[in-house]
Amino acid sequence: MADRMAFLTTPRSERERRDARERLGDRREVYRPGEPLPLVGGQAGRCMDCGLPFCHSACPLGNLVPEWNRLAADGDWHAAADRLLATNNFPEFTGRLCPAPCESACVLAIDGAAVAIKNVELAIADRAWEQGWDRPQPADRCSRTGGGRRVAVVGSGPAGLAAAQQLTRAGHAVTVYEREDRAGGLLRYGIPPFRLEKHRLDRRLGQLRDEGTEFRTGVRVGRDVPGEELRAGYDAVVVAVGAAARRELPVPGRALPGVHQAMDYLTWANRVDEGDRPVSPLSAEGRDVVIVGGGDTAADCLGTALRERAATVVQLDINPRPPGRRAPGQPWPVHPKVYRETTSHEESGAAEAGPRVFAATTLGFEPGPDGRLAAVRFAEADPADRSPRPGTERCVPAQLALLALGFTGPEPDGLFPQLGLALGPDGALERDDGFASGVPGVFVAGDAGRGQSLVVWAIAEGRAAAAAVDRYLRGWTELPAPIGASARALSL
Repeated sequence: MADRMAFLTTPRSERERRDARERLGDRREVYRPGEPLPLVGGQAGRCMDCGLPFCHSACPLGNLVPEWNRLAADGDWHAAADRLLATNNFPEFTGRLCPAPCESACVLAIDGAAVAIKNVELAIADRAWEQGWDRPQPADRCSRTGGGRRVAVVGSGPAGLAAAQQLTRAGHAVTVYEREDRAGGLLRYGIPPFRLEKHRLDRRLGQLRDEGTEFRTGVRVGRDVPGEELRAGYDAVVVAVGAAARRELPVPGRALPGVHQAMDYLTWANRVDEGDRPVSPLSAEGRDVVIVGGGDTAADCLGTALRERAATVVQLDINPRPPGRRAPGQPWPVHPKVYRETTSHEESGAAEAGPRVFAATTLGFEPGPDGRLAAVRFAEADPADRSPRPGTERCVPAQLALLALGFTGPEPDGLFPQLGLALGPDGALERDDGFASGVPGVFVAGDAGRGQSLVVWAIAEGRAAAAAVDRYLRGWTELPAPIGASARALSL
């Protein structure tokens, strides 16, 4: 039996990473392979199993964190996996990619170190695969013949995949349409392999296929398959196309050769990793690189550029450097904006590649004699209105600039008017709290309806939208609906 007072006696520790310099020599996952289960169980034992687990409120999936923590602490990994998979279709993704708002809401985080929930989740998820506990769950023949309907899912990111898996397991015949040549959405081409090795994605896609989900890749719905044809051929449609419309930076020199959107850069780098071509046409090798942006996409660009052997990498973040601890206006249990170093920033320090500049507003891109990008001009940003402070302007050399400014909503697409869908004032597709678009049988899930968000919210949306579709088709559902479409992250 685990020590019930471990939260007082056992300090927090996290999964061990490979040496930063070693990581720069490959694109493999940053963590050391394998993880001693007694160590993870000891960390899980720090969970207080408190009466009001705020980690539930912070997690849109409603993950049963105290339950699987206690089971892991007691060494019952199979039961822990059962409880984890009861609420999360893809814990191997969230365990690697989610920023863990559940940890921010952990009761131990009030005045100490939270339980390492994300590390425990990842250990359980990986062990479930290794031991064969996370098996395909095809619907039985009776459910398929007795009540199954045909459902189309447009988009194969985490929301689309979660909706597809839930609906397939419920007995419906699901076809997932993906415009790219491979399924996975941003999990495939937007996330570098050092954060998510693609064999893990392929393994999960294989499971969906074994369960009966059909994938049609390289198909742009709205062009290759008109919306009217889609509605005529299926009993319900789930639109889960994500929020891929990139924010722009309208400053002088934006059109110069050498200035690119971050997602274009990451897509090419991932295609190299997939074996599509030997070298990316946007490779950072030997170049001075400037990344404009301060979020996860910017960090992914940083780690990728370092692995491509960039000469220097400077990251410009328009926001001031966050404090090291919670600010008074962001008390527990909200997920605070505090200073964090990603694994890419660790690697940048090891490589002495260049600074991370806070409170920096980009003024323009300067050409060289050949007409290509030669420098990026920026200034210190006033924290009040982000305007440039006089006398602080300077330039840094750059032959490659990457814009990592986030996304505004789904990309304008001919599919939307074909299906009768409309964009709301926030740039996302309109829908009601039950994920219905207002067009009978057409539902909207994920970032397409929510706006740019986290992988854990996308999975929760996919699960909830699947329940709404199942209820629409049958008149009832047993599928869980962890959130409504209007649900938002815990905040003040």
